[in-house]
Amino acid sequence: MTKQTKRLMLFVVPLMVFIGLVVMFFFRLGKSTDIIPSRLLNQQLPAYELPLLSDTTRTMTKADLPKVPFLLNVWGSWCPTCKIEHPYLLKLHEQGVPMIGVNYKDELSDALSYLNTYKDPFLYSLQDLDGKYAIDLGLTGAPESFIIGTDGVVYQHIVGEINDTNWQAKIQPCLTALANQSLDTSAKQAACQQGE
Repeated sequence: MTKQTKRLMLFVVPLMVFIGLVVMFFFRLGKSTDIIPSRLLNQQLPAYELPLLSDTTRTMTKADLPKVPFLLNVWGSWCPTCKIEHPYLLKLHEQGVPMIGVNYKDELSDALSYLNTYKDPFLYSLQDLDGKYAIDLGLTGAPESFIIGTDGVVYQHIVGEINDTNWQAKIQPCLTALANQSLDTSAKQAACQQGE
């Protein structure tokens, strides 16, 4: 390979990579990043054995989960969007919405300080210090939330913050359907996957 060809390759290869990225990002423009298809949809929530954030000597498992439909919220004290979402989670807590927190890759003292400062909307939080459970969940970042039915099945995966828009349009109807014992599984799935 000549010197001139090498120089040309040093220019062409990065240019092709850049053009490929621009095309990829262009096709993602305008697509919803709110409630996404997930490999966990209509599957059992993955099993875990994680320490309770408030008492790390105590190990929690799926057997400790609420026996009603609930929201599983992955958060971190280091996460700016989690701080934006937090007041809305407190509002949901005041309305009686059951929520379990998964504290993701956070130092214990930082996580506890965050909950003491901003108040704790969760029934309890699990500590996922190494992020392995987040991998099992298919997490792409924080915050992310999952709607879990009484059967332990994941019915929704919400990427990003929970706010009034996605709560009213998608999340609350899903939780309401999951609590309705007269609906069969397919009706619950349909209610939870509307608008996707």
